[in-house]
Amino acid sequence: MPENHVEPKDRSAARSLLRLWPYVKPVRIRLFGAAGVAVVASCLGLVIPLVLKWIVDGPVAHHDPGGVWLGALYLLLLGIAEALLFGLRRWMVARPLAGVEASMRADLYRHLQRLPVAFHDRWASGQLLSRGTTDLMLLRMFLAFPLTFLLVNATTILAGFIILLVQQWTLGLVLLAPVVPLVILCSVFETKYALVARKAQDQVGDLTTVVEESVLGIRIIKGFGRHRSQALAFHGLSQRLRGTELDKARLLAGIWAFITTIPELAIGAALVLGTIQVADGDLSAGTLVAFLSTALALRWPVESIGFLLAMSQESATATERFFEVMDVAEEHETAGDVSAEPSGTDGMVFEGVEFRYPDAEAGSVPVLTRIDLRIRPGETMALVGATGSGKTTLTALVPRLHDATAGRITLDGVDITDMPRERLRKLVSVAFEEPTLFSATVGENVLMGAEGAGEDDLRRALSIAQADFVHDLPQGVDTQVGEQGLSLSGGQRQRLALARAVVGQPRFLVLDDPLSALDVHTETLVEAALRRVLESTTAVVVAHRPSTVMLADRVALLSEGRISAVGTHQELLRSNAEYAWLMSGAESSLSAEPTAYEAAEDTLAAYVSGDGARAMDVPAEEGSAR
Repeated sequence: MPENHVEPKDRSAARSLLRLWPYVKPVRIRLFGAAGVAVVASCLGLVIPLVLKWIVDGPVAHHDPGGVWLGALYLLLLGIAEALLFGLRRWMVARPLAGVEASMRADLYRHLQRLPVAFHDRWASGQLLSRGTTDLMLLRMFLAFPLTFLLVNATTILAGFIILLVQQWTLGLVLLAPVVPLVILCSVFETKYALVARKAQDQVGDLTTVVEESVLGIRIIKGFGRHRSQALAFHGLSQRLRGTELDKARLLAGIWAFITTIPELAIGAALVLGTIQVADGDLSAGTLVAFLSTALALRWPVESIGFLLAMSQESATATERFFEVMDVAEEHETAGDVSAEPSGTDGMVFEGVEFRYPDAEAGSVPVLTRIDLRIRPGETMALVGATGSGKTTLTALVPRLHDATAGRITLDGVDITDMPRERLRKLVSVAFEEPTLFSATVGENVLMGAEGAGEDDLRRALSIAQADFVHDLPQGVDTQVGEQGLSLSGGQRQRLALARAVVGQPRFLVLDDPLSALDVHTETLVEAALRRVLESTTAVVVAHRPSTVMLADRVALLSEGRISAVGTHQELLRSNAEYAWLMSGAESSLSAEPTAYEAAEDTLAAYVSGDGARAMDVPAEEGSAR
């Protein structure tokens, strides 16, 4: 199971969260306004103890019931005002923060589409999903609540202590005594909680990956009876996540206990000292009531520090995880004549092309080495080679799914790196051996192959790919194929993928063994229709079977990342033992099975005697027709 755990950087939570500013900036007025409203609402709560002091030292001391009722009215109005202001704060932030989350999610999705294929090869999909869902939800919650209340509570605590010191500075100093130990505790807590929070979020990504793979691979799991092992793997990851969440809970419980206990002890000490002062006549009862009421009003702002710090740390790690993806460089356009347009006269040319995967070790053998190949305009070239020879990798270089590490590829004389990728991918159409369909209609999946294609193009493409079965589906071309198109057979999916490749009548076509899942009868029909398409396009076809090779004008043999021979099918059968062996259907390695060479030599001998076409079960006259 792939994991993508990036070591957390030595960066403070505040510095990480500051990276959100470009997204927050457009709604800053609403956020600052909401924070101001919350500060006013919180400070209104500090006025209540002052009203209590007035009631105790005034109406109560002078036995004035009317004054008590007036004081009660003041308290009611203050409570209503506080509630309304907090409600207004929530209303002010709800819409803009939903927009911030949506904007970040859209940017992440757009960025993922522009990242190199190599990035997606390395990263587990569950890690990307968790960053686009759980992490962004955490950030929205942070901006809506903890961020505001870190400011509100800090302001409330500062204002509250000023009031306390003004009322009775000696008792105020007693309540200030816990500040130093609380600051130390919060610093230690922040450091430890940051590590555990990051670990938990990475484990959520791992769990998401397992769930996604299990859903997409449910046929394999059921077919091989592996539900128990999958359940055990899921249980193991769940237990790891459970343990990490319990570590978080223990840290939060510990800091909460200290933050709650220490201020309570200070309030208790202030109560005892204040009561003594009242008894000695040094302090009025109203002042003591107001002092204790203010101290109690500050309990929640102080006690919530642990909770707010925890959410801030989780949000900081979520921000880091989000920008770990956003910081990856997108596919870049190399400097060149971006207005260059292929002339249609030179075909597809590979000149000294080499390729090594970005994460390959330094000095490792390239996947492709010194590929020199010329495909003439309107010609179809078949790529043949043993498994791992580099056929699929070579075809992926044409639409720049990967970039060659050396050499160049030209289309009608224009270097593909001099063309914007968008333009290149309109010129080059592809069909892969493993067809991928999306949760959309049949028509939408096929028309994805050409922007602006219409109904006539759709019918033509379906006819070429022998995909007329779609008309028998419940809603015809408007039938939803479901996730990954798994409601269709492998052959049906492959035919739709082929239709998608030819729907735009591309100038260049790259087909990676596009007929491997078809039955013999359907394959014959598709080949007959596809042959007409190939007459008007320059194409590269990865082939493993003689019937597919027969679609091509010439054949290029790849051996260990190199072009070892180029010629027609019959020429290579007569002159190249490796090619004859591959076409014979042998599956063992040339180097590991000496008898393979003997079989190839027998095949060559058969061709020399004139029986080669029958030996390969391919009509000789058909093979030479092109």
